[in-house]
Amino acid sequence: MHDWTKIIKATTVADPATGAVNTPVHLSSTFNQASFDHFGKFDYTRSGNPTRQAGEKAVAALEDGEFGFLYSTGMAAISSVLEIFSQGDHLVVTKFVYGGTFRILEDVLSRFGISHTFVDPTDLDALEAAIRPNTKAIYIETPSNPVLAVTDIAAVVAIAKRHQLLTIADNTFMSPVLQKPLRLGVDIVVHSATKFLSGHSDILAGAAITNDPGLASRIYFIQNAFGATLGVTDTFLLLRGIKTLGVRMAQSSKAALQLAAWLEQQPQVTRVCYPGLASDPGYTVQQKQATSGGAVFSFDVGSAANAKILAENLSIPEFSVSLGGVESILSYPAKMSHAEMSAEEQLACGITPGLLRFSVGLEDPADLQADLAQGLARLNH
Repeated sequence: MHDWTKIIKATTVADPATGAVNTPVHLSSTFNQASFDHFGKFDYTRSGNPTRQAGEKAVAALEDGEFGFLYSTGMAAISSVLEIFSQGDHLVVTKFVYGGTFRILEDVLSRFGISHTFVDPTDLDALEAAIRPNTKAIYIETPSNPVLAVTDIAAVVAIAKRHQLLTIADNTFMSPVLQKPLRLGVDIVVHSATKFLSGHSDILAGAAITNDPGLASRIYFIQNAFGATLGVTDTFLLLRGIKTLGVRMAQSSKAALQLAAWLEQQPQVTRVCYPGLASDPGYTVQQKQATSGGAVFSFDVGSAANAKILAENLSIPEFSVSLGGVESILSYPAKMSHAEMSAEEQLACGITPGLLRFSVGLEDPADLQADLAQGLARLNH
């Protein structure tokens, strides 16, 4: 079944009680139990709710997974998955990691005795050398935020299996339409569903998906224990947003390639990071494991001063945090998504002072290009 068909079938499930084609919103914190001795499937919404269950089944289906879990934010999903580990455990983590994940690893999990080593995942020898006797998992994000560094998923999975380790992949930038890490052997996939899955910048949500019943049990225990679950109204909105995921990703990815190729030719731009370009170092691997370069790219205009000028003179994209909406969004990673990192740490990950991240929405690509052209014309050479 084509993904676009699967998306509609997964998010349009007739309600058995009424036949409604849209998932009912079960606004109830608790559920009556008909029997003193035998409780029904649902008892308290933190532990389970029919609306959230529908959303969890949908995100699992899109990733070709069996077990899905929805959370109140993307960081709640990532944090909850990382909380399945215990004191004394060690993780190998891509150095190209989202700022919020960096913060959890550095400032929270480290306090509870869960250690980590950041590595460049494009250097497979260095990645394998970072594995210790107490290493339990390898955590990757591909393409990464914000420099779009590509990790060879299958190669990392092979290393993990040799050492009996789990592999966790953040698939936010690609969405399940463009990349399916579980098919490549990854054990757990996480998403900031706030982004492309939702697609409308109107909710916060996170997701985790696995095919392993044992891992699913551990993830569910943490989800229920910590309680950072997605509310039912937001679950309904997430399902509604997912319905258009296929067409949104196709259009935005096509436009992103067009704009990235054009920016590569502009004299004011010193670097374009986009794995859909043949010139990108991750292009070959991206072609192997994903269907396109995605809808996000980043580009460097040489200095923080130039980044400020451009951000203040573009009229179409929103200058804001986040990505993945129907509206184009321009971000400045050094002060937004990766503000938790020091200047030195940012530079080590390729986040230079002139770097801007562009999430391409559904506006006409010619209009976006014209807007970028007039903005670039204002920059200091």
